Amino acid sequence: MAKIVIALGGNALGNTPAEQLELVRQTAKPIVDLIEAGNQVIIAHGNGPQVGMINLGMSTAAEAGAIKSDMPFPECGAMSQGYIGYHLQNSIANELAARGIRKTVGTLVTQVLVDEKDPAFQKPSKPVGAFYDKATADKIAAERGYTMVEDAGRGWRQVVPSPKPVDVVEKDMVNALVDAGFVVITVGGGGIPVVKKDGRLVGTPAVIDKDFASARLAELIGADMLVILTAVDRVAINWGKPDQKELAEMTVAEAERYCGEGHFAPGSMLPKVQAAMSFAKAGGTAIIASLANAAAALRGESGTRVVG
Repeated sequence: MAKIVIALGGNALGNTPAEQLELVRQTAKPIVDLIEAGNQVIIAHGNGPQVGMINLGMSTAAEAGAIKSDMPFPECGAMSQGYIGYHLQNSIANELAARGIRKTVGTLVTQVLVDEKDPAFQKPSKPVGAFYDKATADKIAAERGYTMVEDAGRGWRQVVPSPKPVDVVEKDMVNALVDAGFVVITVGGGGIPVVKKDGRLVGTPAVIDKDFASARLAELIGADMLVILTAVDRVAINWGKPDQKELAEMTVAEAERYCGEGHFAPGSMLPKVQAAMSFAKAGGTAIIASLANAAAALRGESGTRVVG
């Protein structure tokens, strides 16, 4: 039996609640495959599109006078943890029940400590919310003061600060629930970013990359494996070129070299590879794979394994 942290991408969860719920029903099947095999499974997920849409919707409603005030970004993150977590725990629980597996699934609203002196606060870089064409992005930037950037050839998006995770505040609770046999959904959207001020935890407007948060969580709770699920079966170098090459395994040294050579897109594959490297350096095994082939990746038949 292995203790496995699974990181799901926010972009893979659909653009509307109805679309997300349907996609998550399919997502539940390979996750339950891993649970059925006897593994302890902890699930993390992104929230880039969702938290951006919640934030924009609240801002628009406040400007229209429909609600009394805007919603701060940490609270938007908490909202996204709740509704994405609900969809995941509902779908995973239903799939477990359909297979006759008696396990309880729960979502833990999770705070993640960041350093208020992290240079990321001076340079927003994390894409959130919907994709726009250039003209619409320019209009939003002018009207709302957002920083908008082109994201991996998919369109223009708002970017917010993305500080590195230092600690997961509720890590002991995660471990206690997992050891008691529960399936835990945690560090949703990378966790709600908090800083320490005068001995108190205070929410701060940012979005922590879910891959980095998942790697940090996996390290803190002593997980055996970090599995980062994405849209492709394997990490590739020279992506989209005639000499594109898929990788079944990378050492940390090789991954560092590929990152330095610019093989991975900053808003897409780069943070996944960097998070996998971080966990591998700490002594764990990290796998980057597609959702459909998650179980095969654990058997070494798919995915890219990152080792120290």
